[in-house]
Amino acid sequence: MKLNRLTERIWVFPFEQERDRPNLSYIRGDRWSLAVDAGHSQAHTKEFYMALEEAGLPLPRLTAITHWHWDHTFGMHAVSGLCVANEKTDGYLKAFREKIRREGVEAYFSLDESVRREYAGNRPVIVAPADLVFSGEMLLDLGNCSVRLFRAEAPHTDDSTLVEAVGEKVLFLGDAPCGVFPTGEKDPALCRKLMDTVAATGADICLESHWTPLTKKETLDDMLADAGAAPEKE
Repeated sequence: MKLNRLTERIWVFPFEQERDRPNLSYIRGDRWSLAVDAGHSQAHTKEFYMALEEAGLPLPRLTAITHWHWDHTFGMHAVSGLCVANEKTDGYLKAFREKIRREGVEAYFSLDESVRREYAGNRPVIVAPADLVFSGEMLLDLGNCSVRLFRAEAPHTDDSTLVEAVGEKVLFLGDAPCGVFPTGEKDPALCRKLMDTVAATGADICLESHWTPLTKKETLDDMLADAGAAPEKE
């Protein structure tokens, strides 16, 4: 899988539908670098890092987690440096780790066929909590590159973190605009709240975890129908 450059400071390791792997993103500052999400497994994380090394980019010192779901987090034990997540995400990870300990890995494998594909060949399932936990909002200076992590109300989960690369004008949404797993249902009120949050950012580009980059306007237009409104005509 090829690493794609999005802006001068941002690269994206693309999503894959078969194993439900999300985009893994990379923000390079002058002093240190940040990844967005840790990957579906150790294998996924290692492939991301191989692509970074081939591009001559240093491995991230910090990985920001957008929400607790396995395809974004079960590579956390294999990351370079530390992982940071909001307190609710960290709580969900610890709870799911206990569920696997009590019920075995079938409690995980039964979730979806994509999980079984990702862990084919008896790959070990390792769930790790965050190294750093924040509440509300966290501001980071990577070196002439400011990044804002902040909680957002969203239809997908109640632990969504958005990541805004302020100077690059890019907003990483994780799966926030998606419906709940596994039904895909969306609460219109939460869709409207997320729209307001996205609209208030300074981003020009928005990136969902399982899709290609869109402009902020395209992203908001896509959300309108779920929020109970129709897109405005040009």
